Amino acid sequence: MNDPLKIIAELKEEFVELYKILKFEGLVESGGMAKQIIADGQVIVNGEVETRKRKKIIAGDKIEYSGQSIDVKGKKVKP
Repeated sequence: MNDPLKIIAELKEEFVELYKILKFEGLVESGGMAKQIIADGQVIVNGEVETRKRKKIIAGDKIEYSGQSIDVKGKKVKP
């Protein structure tokens, strides 16, 4: 059974900006709201508070906000 508080996000590109993934996955109502909660220090990426709105999120990253988490899957950057 899937955990309703855990979202699996599939990337189609090598990365997505943090504020966009919060909006696309429905954790916030708008891009502006996403930018505000990030600036306020309410979002955790890979266990650390993240305040950069345009942080590049890549496959393997984990995002947490308001009791929900997003596990990011998809394309990996080639070495």
